[in-house]
Amino acid sequence: MNELKDISKVFESAQEILFDQCSRIVLMSDCHRGIGDWIDNFSKNQNIYFAALTYYYNANYTYIEVGDGDELWETNNLTEIINVHSDVFWLLSKFFMKDRLYFIFGNHDMVKRDGRFVKNNLYQYYNEPQRRYIPLFENIKIHEGLVLRHKETDDKILVIHGHQADYINYKLWKLSRFLVRYLWKPLESLGVNDPTSTAKNYNKKDAVEKKLTDWVKKEGHILIAGHTHRPSFPEIGDIPYFNDGSCVHPRCITAIEIIQDSIVLVKWSIKTKNDGALFIGKDVLAGPRNLDYYFNELY
Repeated sequence: MNELKDISKVFESAQEILFDQCSRIVLMSDCHRGIGDWIDNFSKNQNIYFAALTYYYNANYTYIEVGDGDELWETNNLTEIINVHSDVFWLLSKFFMKDRLYFIFGNHDMVKRDGRFVKNNLYQYYNEPQRRYIPLFENIKIHEGLVLRHKETDDKILVIHGHQADYINYKLWKLSRFLVRYLWKPLESLGVNDPTSTAKNYNKKDAVEKKLTDWVKKEGHILIAGHTHRPSFPEIGDIPYFNDGSCVHPRCITAIEIIQDSIVLVKWSIKTKNDGALFIGKDVLAGPRNLDYYFNELY
């Protein structure tokens, strides 16, 4: 299938990131940061996201954003997104300055594969209140995929957004963007969901996930993706396809952590103390499980 070949091309050309039992990596995707209007799905979880990201920064994690970080189908104004969510981008820039930040593009921010767009919009941004340009992610490279390679065992994990297994959102992404921006965006205000959206269509989720798992079976490598917004954490003996979920769930955000050679799926949400005080906390949804279990299943 062409989709499997497309994924393999990404795997073969992807930059490798070395990791070992001392590494700390967190993967999130599908933030869909918008311009702060009523259809900015990120806004309702922005405080949860900021708290989680602060925790990961202080705990010395490397942050990998697995696509669709910014909602660039509903708007083409990345500068406005940065200004609206300036606190988030300030924190991301701190990761960048510590060499602990990687961005992967997805279908909703596919324009980031254009080096000129990245240079014009992400190297620096125009700060409206200060009326000047401020450095942001100077000389950053945006990836279609990354390969995590273990220093000792040489085992590899492919990290992609996952839209490569979704023909309409990969090959025909410009058409999909046009329909979202000029048809489904106004209809959403009337409660009409986009039937072409993988995140909102269970049949499409299943079809995409089948292709992703087919690639794992064919190539024999662990795969971590986003795109479907559906968290996935396989049991031992199952095909090692993982999905980090999204940051636009109704009341939480989900993430995948890799720490001490183990992998874990977590959820961040607003919680309540016994005295009624609110706080943002983390729950483990699945794992931790040593990666060796999955690597051994593949051989």
